[in-house]
Amino acid sequence: MQCDPFLTFLYIYQFQPSLSSQNTLNSSQLLTFHFNLTLFFMAGTIGFWLVVLVGIVTLFLGLIFNHFLPILSKLGLAFKGTFGWPLLGETLSFLKPHPSNSVGVYLQDHCSRFGKVFKSHLFFSPTVVSCDPELNYFILQNEGKLFQCSYPKPIHGILGKVSMLVAVGDTHKRLRNVALSLVTVTKSKPEFLNDIERIAIQILDSWKDKTQIKFCKEARKFTFNVIVKQVLGLTPEEPETTKILEDFLTFMRGLISLPLYIPGTPYARAVKARSRISSTVKAIIEKRRRNIAENSRKRNDFLELLLCVDTLSEEEKVSFVLDSLLGGYETTSLLMAMVVHFLSHSPTALQQLKLEHQKIRSMKQKNEYLNWEDYKRMDFTQNVINEALRYGNIKKMCSFLYSLSDYLIPSGWKVLPVFTAVHLDPSLHANALQFHPWRWESQDQTCKKFTPFGGGSRCCPGSELAKVEVAFFLHHLVQNFRWKTEEEDQPMAYPYVEFQRGLVLNVERLFEVKKKHQ
Repeated sequence: MQCDPFLTFLYIYQFQPSLSSQNTLNSSQLLTFHFNLTLFFMAGTIGFWLVVLVGIVTLFLGLIFNHFLPILSKLGLAFKGTFGWPLLGETLSFLKPHPSNSVGVYLQDHCSRFGKVFKSHLFFSPTVVSCDPELNYFILQNEGKLFQCSYPKPIHGILGKVSMLVAVGDTHKRLRNVALSLVTVTKSKPEFLNDIERIAIQILDSWKDKTQIKFCKEARKFTFNVIVKQVLGLTPEEPETTKILEDFLTFMRGLISLPLYIPGTPYARAVKARSRISSTVKAIIEKRRRNIAENSRKRNDFLELLLCVDTLSEEEKVSFVLDSLLGGYETTSLLMAMVVHFLSHSPTALQQLKLEHQKIRSMKQKNEYLNWEDYKRMDFTQNVINEALRYGNIKKMCSFLYSLSDYLIPSGWKVLPVFTAVHLDPSLHANALQFHPWRWESQDQTCKKFTPFGGGSRCCPGSELAKVEVAFFLHHLVQNFRWKTEEEDQPMAYPYVEFQRGLVLNVERLFEVKKKHQ
């Protein structure tokens, strides 16, 4: 039988003098010794657990004190609001799923009780939540001056340290200037516009033998093929495209997962997927450089222009490509889904949209591609897209928190501008809870109460490209198909917005409908 070495050592140490004097222990002495030894270990055990208990209680009280301490600050006394549970605060209530064309129970309750600007405790930090258009506009215009945006730290692990999305100050300004110049050069190029239209036609042609499709999946396929062609010059058939798509889907799942870097978790897989995408992009860049050195035919894509930019490091160029893929994939496809969903419930808007595109098509030769002038003629299409952005609330909240170093807001506090609450504010928009594209015939699209793509230095540089993609896709969709949606398939904010069933459409080609009525 094995003995615990520690107990054996104690036994020898205690009794060594007695053994050396040749004394023997009787049963009474042995019993007394065992009793004393038991008391010794019991006292030690109780003492250990008492220390642990005191530590836990102290930690718990410390968390509670630290959680509610900001309430006693100048700002805590100035603004109304609640802090919720220690540590978690009101984060779970804020993130509770709700229909995307509503502000949700949390904001509705807090705004009615505390006003459009209130205090809360979100994402492990005391926070000022703003649903006020004036304050939100002030924040956007002073980003990098009074305010500085920040993502939760785990996001940096996925996006990368030099991503334009998380960069601040001069680094962000430099990256953004590059993005704006590339978009300006690219957006009206015939090659770019032709690629968009060609891919839209390919997607719609694949529906010809189908009666039902999941539109969200089709929209993502469309936007991914467009952005990969636009940025890297890759077609859907090339092996690099399939490889990037597989890793990119893993990357997207991790971006909205619990940030635990444990092998096998979506977050850990996303970090590794980003590394693989980076390696693939680097290989494409090296191949492109060799082609340029060999005086091969130049391509008219982002990458060709990006390689000529001297102000970016190699790592920044790779990260720029990843940011472009991210920005041109999920948000644009969701906007497409919102437009199609709302049009299915607004036959009057759908009919006017169809007439606008038939008129534009009547001015073109058969199979002639659309151009930039055609896009600028799509006035009602722009109204539909803007209304989908406002009413659909593609982003439940601003993607980042702001901190302000000022006497009004103590150090450590965050400011969260909720732009979507402004979009659905009935005091700012007539019939705010209705899809009404005609409001944009008289309402300013660049006003403070409409900021779907952010504002200031954080305004999305590719917003116009997204609108072009949606407009060109609609041009062919409304002229070739009619569709119905499933009633229970509604867009929900989780906090990211998605359709519960992927927006199932029952589709029918219009020329087949005409045949039935002949």
